[in-house]
Amino acid sequence: MYAIVETGGKQYKVTEGDIVFVEKLDVEEGKSITFDKVLAYSDGKKLKFGKPHLKDVKVKATVVANGKGKKIIVFKFKAKKGYKRTQGHRQPYTKVEIKKITVAAKKTATKVEK
Repeated sequence: MYAIVETGGKQYKVTEGDIVFVEKLDVEEGKSITFDKVLAYSDGKKLKFGKPHLKDVKVKATVVANGKGKKIIVFKFKAKKGYKRTQGHRQPYTKVEIKKITVAAKKTATKVEK
């Protein structure tokens, strides 16, 4: 069973028990979060796609940590002009553990005959 979740402008394929690094979320460590923008869901037998999202599928997760990624160096240079600029960047992230993927049962309308 897996789901494809959209958060921070990116898409992640998650299963229960996964630990995923997503774009920084404004949630404290230890708190739970629900991802409701689910693009696709599979239970192993059937595959469901949303248009654009599935309304009856939710992914519950817990925030493990907030932090910064590895430092990257941004270097700008123009030949023969004496122009050099060096800048560093560390992308903030949120480490999330996927707890449960839930699917709400659809209500089936029963036809009543008179």
